[in-house]
Amino acid sequence: MQTTIRHWMTALALASTLMTPAAARAAGSDLVVFDWAGYELPEFHPKYTEKHGDAPTFTFFGDEDEAFEKMRSGFKADLAHPCSQSVVKWRDAGLLQPLDTSRITAWKDLNPGIMKMKNLATSEDGTAWFMPWDWGNSQLTYNSEKVNEKDIQSLKSLADPKFQGRVSIPDNVDDAYALASLVIGLKDWTQMTDEQFKQASDFLRQVHKNVRLYWTDTTNIVQALTGGEIDLAWAWNDATAQSVLAGSPIKAKPDTQEGISTWVCGYVRLKDAPGNADQAYDYLNAINEPDVANVLVKDWGYGQANAKGMAAVDAKLLKDKGYDDVDKFVDKTLFQSPVPTELKQKMIAEFEKIKAGY
Repeated sequence: MQTTIRHWMTALALASTLMTPAAARAAGSDLVVFDWAGYELPEFHPKYTEKHGDAPTFTFFGDEDEAFEKMRSGFKADLAHPCSQSVVKWRDAGLLQPLDTSRITAWKDLNPGIMKMKNLATSEDGTAWFMPWDWGNSQLTYNSEKVNEKDIQSLKSLADPKFQGRVSIPDNVDDAYALASLVIGLKDWTQMTDEQFKQASDFLRQVHKNVRLYWTDTTNIVQALTGGEIDLAWAWNDATAQSVLAGSPIKAKPDTQEGISTWVCGYVRLKDAPGNADQAYDYLNAINEPDVANVLVKDWGYGQANAKGMAAVDAKLLKDKGYDDVDKFVDKTLFQSPVPTELKQKMIAEFEKIKAGY
């Protein structure tokens, strides 16, 4: 998709965040989806629109902590799109209601490896709370015409003085500390000690010296990469996919010495959802359609949690995007699993200091 179009879509997304749920429903579908900007693409839910004659109404958040605070303050929607590191936090705060898996036609087709992740799709008592849908990585991303690959064999290159003013990392505490955890050799950040937290924070302070901008969404980072504003980034798969579609020489390097960070995102039903439950399940079934996997893989570089959907994707495309060997794909990875609340609060507070130059 052209950058100008995505920029226009993001502008609409930001405008929609100012709408009240009642005003949003008056403007479109009765179903309100609280989501990341970009996921409103019609290609993700064609069966829903075909059935209901209109797309859902989307309202957007910049990161999951922002979404969490907004919902705790009384914001109402029907479905939301958190990722693996936030599901338990949202559930424990009483923001979610259980899923009726009998109404999700592809539930049994969801990737077994993802479904085995502890305390993610289901709680320990077997209750389902989260439908995994998209999954991918945060990885080193670079302009292949300006950066020599031999200079970026390690994630530590993000702090190399030679890249001063040419670096971008997410304005997102989870991705930032996933990066820093990998650099200090930590693959399970749930076990981070005070000393390791200090080491990780010190690395982010080194990176800060090189940062030209902290990117906030896909449009933001793609524009920075394709426009030559930055040459090296810690970014999601879609940054590379969208930049390549725009004709730019942007590449990903998932095989650094330290590896990558892997996350799984999906959908939840919010407690006291004001809309129609039938529409909510129609939407969950629509995005789980196997054909949607082609869109996720080709245009976004993400995998679909529906294993049947991924099996139907062209083998060459899967290989090009790195999904032909899932075991290899997640080798040397830090899974962004939920971290203890106290540690997460420390991360949030420290990251704000780092970005402010302290």
